[in-house]
Amino acid sequence: MPRAAAEDTSRFPMQIPPAEKARLMRAAALERTSLKEFVLRNALLAAQAVIEKAEQISLDEEQTRFILDLLDNPPKPNARLQAAARSLANRK
Repeated sequence: MPRAAAEDTSRFPMQIPPAEKARLMRAAALERTSLKEFVLRNALLAAQAVIEKAEQISLDEEQTRFILDLLDNPPKPNARLQAAARSLANRK
C-alpha cells in the first residue's frame, strides 16, 4: 500500500541512473564532500542562477543611457497621465 506524502518533509526522493550517480559520486569525492552536500550545493547554485536570470533586467550601455536620460529629463505628462493622477487623488 503506498504511503501518503507528508507535507512537512524535507526528503527529496530521486532515482538516478547508475552511470550518472557514479559521475556525481566521483565529482563529490574530488571535492572531498558527500554526495548529498555536492548535489545540494550545486543544485542551489543552479537555482540561484535561474532565479537571478528571471528576476533581473540587464541593459546594454545605450539602454542604460536612455533610462538615465529619462530620469534626468522626464517627459511632460500627457493628458492620460494627468487624468490618471486626478483619478487617483480623488480616491483618497
